[in-house]
Amino acid sequence: MRNLFRKSISVVLVLAMVFGITATAGAKETQWISQSYSDIPIIRISGDGEKLVDENGNKVFHYKEIASVIKTDDGSVDTDKILNTIATVTYSYLLDGILKNDWDPYYEVLQREVTKYFERSLLDKDGNPQYGTGLRPERVEKMDRIRHNDQGWYNEDGTKYYPHDRYWFFYDWRLDPIETAADFKSFIDDILASTGCSQVGIIASCLGTNIATAYLAVYPEHAAEHVRGVAFDGSVVCGAEMLSEPISGKFTVDYTAINRTLRDCAAIGLFDVGEFVKITMEMLDRTGALDPTTAISRTQLYSKLEAGITSAIALSTLYTWPNYWACVSKEDYPVAMEYVFGPEGSEKRTEYAGLIAKLENYDRTVRQRVPEIINSTMENGVHFGVISKYGFQTMPVCKTNDLVSDQFASVGRSSFGATTGTIYEDLPAEYIEQRKAAGFGDYISPDGQIDASTCLLPENTWFIKNSTHSNWSGWELRLLYDIASSKEQITVSDSCWPSRFVVYSDTNPNDATDGEIAAMTAENCDTEHWESDEDIDRPESFFGKIRAWFVSLFTWFKKG
Repeated sequence: MRNLFRKSISVVLVLAMVFGITATAGAKETQWISQSYSDIPIIRISGDGEKLVDENGNKVFHYKEIASVIKTDDGSVDTDKILNTIATVTYSYLLDGILKNDWDPYYEVLQREVTKYFERSLLDKDGNPQYGTGLRPERVEKMDRIRHNDQGWYNEDGTKYYPHDRYWFFYDWRLDPIETAADFKSFIDDILASTGCSQVGIIASCLGTNIATAYLAVYPEHAAEHVRGVAFDGSVVCGAEMLSEPISGKFTVDYTAINRTLRDCAAIGLFDVGEFVKITMEMLDRTGALDPTTAISRTQLYSKLEAGITSAIALSTLYTWPNYWACVSKEDYPVAMEYVFGPEGSEKRTEYAGLIAKLENYDRTVRQRVPEIINSTMENGVHFGVISKYGFQTMPVCKTNDLVSDQFASVGRSSFGATTGTIYEDLPAEYIEQRKAAGFGDYISPDGQIDASTCLLPENTWFIKNSTHSNWSGWELRLLYDIASSKEQITVSDSCWPSRFVVYSDTNPNDATDGEIAAMTAENCDTEHWESDEDIDRPESFFGKIRAWFVSLFTWFKKG
């Protein structure tokens, strides 16, 4: 048995794959248009933070609370459960895989064992909820009150207005965005009926941008008549590398990236390894799995991380959720489908036909048409604006972890097309000079990392540096409300922000959203929390590398 455990590091690393698969204005004086309220209701739709429960009211696992999957009911860590899982998977790995060169039984065991930890959150093979999982009853009741009761207030002169943060659309963030879009349309209709208004505004972030875009794609006439403005922040509708790359053959273990992530987390006050990492490392040490003489090589590991293991891990964790599939980029989608479900006619294609039908429908209806959908929406008179954040790297398991990003999605994707350098290299000086000579100098960020002129909506796209994907500053909300509620299209030249490019700094250590922005300059743009250091970034011992890997992953998820 000890020999089995000594080989278990391969399984542990594979299982780790799932965790990669979470001012002051300048000289320009501009008023905040919406002044914290508007003449129409503003609907907000966020990402995957809403708590889901099963039929007994028990909270369903969320990936940001990864440590909970190994704890017992009394809160203690179930080490035996982990050891038994590793032993079971390793047995199949050794007996069927290595000795018989038959990897299918190993993949089946791996998927079955990992599913035990995540089962209550998985959808069925048609992409539908199981075990009565979904929104909490109190959320359903709150939604019912919101949609059927006017939330409007009145000024002294009798004019009616709508305070911000009154209209939240809560939803099961795992489900098919197109199905959810139908519920979203009904929500809008109910609000219009209860308020007597003819229009609403929409603010969407993260996974909510998938829902909003699906709504605009499926119900364009409804949006043209009843939506005044749409504001996106942290959009993932064009893809999010941390969900797109690990299941499309772009999985990697980059130790430099791991250490950058550690320093990012430490800098924003999230450096706490936690009980899970400690107990996991103790377990690995006791079993001898960290012995460098018995650990399989990186080349061998990568060869086993191909389609079979990718499929097993994906379908036992996050990829029965259509809204997570919606974050797979147009470029990665065909490859990801092949990795997870196999080629056309495969057994898994038949087994998961219902789920695949939903994924393919979203691909045709939304993913392949995003620029067309947004342009058509604006042509129909709906205002549109985008905030893209950056200053951090993507997950270190992504091959493109050096992209300029907000930790979840690259600026190129969240801004709908900005041209960027990397976190190591700015845009080439020759490129910048050419763009300036062509009259696009105002679109080049002072830090030299972004050219906004190539965005789908260059005049309606703002960039904020040093604010992560999950952070929502008061300045972001002001701009988002302005875009959604203003009777005119807001552009970078007339918004409440001092510039197209701004730098964010939090002023309250206990509240990262309580901060200030300033127009970006060459003097204030250097906000990165790390510098590459070979001695630190590339630990020599195998133990040091694996420990850095686990610490990185779990400090990452802890921030959510």
